[in-house]
Amino acid sequence: MHETGLVRDLIQRIGQAAAAHGAARVCGVRVRLGALSHLSAAHLREHFAIEARGSAAEGACLTITLSADPADPDAQHLRLESLELEV
Repeated sequence: MHETGLVRDLIQRIGQAAAAHGAARVCGVRVRLGALSHLSAAHLREHFAIEARGSAAEGACLTITLSADPADPDAQHLRLESLELEV
């Protein structure tokens, strides 16, 4: 599934960033969901909870900003905007 691949990639990037900063845990994740990403916020939350199990992002608060602009350069993407890390 396209959604699973997007979220797995997101979890991988989160894990890499956490490790690079010596974080034991990720407390918060802020993402931007493109208008053409074919993923709803609710679906993203479900996939995130599943894919984050056992990772540094398990239990993290997920904040999603939705874009309605199909002309945005990131309209087809799920963009990681920021992380709140516990070191």
